[in-house]
Amino acid sequence: MDRRSFLTATSCIATASCTSADSPAAQEEVGESTPRPWRVAVIGHTGRGNYGHGLDTVWLKLEETRLVGVADANRAGLEAAMKRLRVEAGYAEYRKMLDDVRPDIVSVCTRQPDQHRDMILAAIRSGAKAIYIEKPFCCTPAEADEIVAACAAENVKLAVAHRNRYHPALQAIEKLVADGGIGQVLEIRGRGKGDRRGGAEDLWVLGSHVLNLVHFFGGPAKSCSAVLRQDGRRVTAADVREGNEALGPIAGNQVHARYELENARNDPTSNLIAYFDSIANDGTGGSGFGLQIIGGEGIIDVNCDQFPLAYLVPGNPFRPLDKPRPWIPISSAGVGQPEPLADLARTIGDHTVPARDLIATIGSDRQPLCSVHEGAMTVEMISAVFASHRAQSGAVSIPLSSRQNELAKL
Repeated sequence: MDRRSFLTATSCIATASCTSADSPAAQEEVGESTPRPWRVAVIGHTGRGNYGHGLDTVWLKLEETRLVGVADANRAGLEAAMKRLRVEAGYAEYRKMLDDVRPDIVSVCTRQPDQHRDMILAAIRSGAKAIYIEKPFCCTPAEADEIVAACAAENVKLAVAHRNRYHPALQAIEKLVADGGIGQVLEIRGRGKGDRRGGAEDLWVLGSHVLNLVHFFGGPAKSCSAVLRQDGRRVTAADVREGNEALGPIAGNQVHARYELENARNDPTSNLIAYFDSIANDGTGGSGFGLQIIGGEGIIDVNCDQFPLAYLVPGNPFRPLDKPRPWIPISSAGVGQPEPLADLARTIGDHTVPARDLIATIGSDRQPLCSVHEGAMTVEMISAVFASHRAQSGAVSIPLSSRQNELAKL
């Protein structure tokens, strides 16, 4: 997405945060003239990814949507979901639901990505106009390729639930960087949560949020070199296992990756390097979950799922000072400014802002802020870690030549 499109989209977010669904401003955000309300179907699977973090209930909060069905292969889970979502149409099989209710929007809520490809393609075949999907997006670049092509063929808008990507403070950060607020950008450093899942599992489950933001700030990844380690030693075929939450083959409780990005936004003539690291039980208490944009005159610290989302730490980061460096919050209004958007933490946290952004793209030329293309790049960057490790940690080009999980071949 170019800067003009991003500014348009974030203006929509500000409007959605400050207006009711029936106000004139909100009415203008609808992408096509389909009569309201938008009909939404929910796909979950109790015990197999469940319903994500509120991807099912967000639609109850929007006056412009109406839930018309829910599918869950687990009988007890289905009954609970029907009560929770206040719908009468419950199905054990999601394809049957899609055929019967023909929704405008499908919310694919399951956290386990091994079912996502089939659920998305079924939603597209049913005639859905838009899809909102939990992360991780899908399991392999090959699956991402198929989904991207299907969305393009049927003009379906797909948004991935990387909630931080919808925060309007990103616009203020972009402006700060473009205006030279931290000098020349030197590198981006990202970390996973570093809890018991540290390593490859953290890369998939939480690192996907970080890599999505790396892509936003630094552009598409061109190459990756990486190593996977288990308790300090290099991962071998004997370490490969099926990941929790149906992630596919994973290995290692440490990940160290280096990406060459397409360009630095404040210097189109130079490439930018980004790093991602995750170490199990790293002792940070999750405080490192996010990324830092490091410049010659300051650091921008972005904290995933936190409010404030980001801080400016001014000054040359490599030069000692005789006084503590201030951490200045960055809001959607800019550095050190109070947040002007009322209830922003709730509306991003409960997916209201992402859902309304998705709705605003239906029937328009604009993609959602975190679109199918952003989701595909995140999967590519994760898969590139495995491909590089298999290539003895040599740099692998992105897009990858192999479209499958390379750990399966280790």
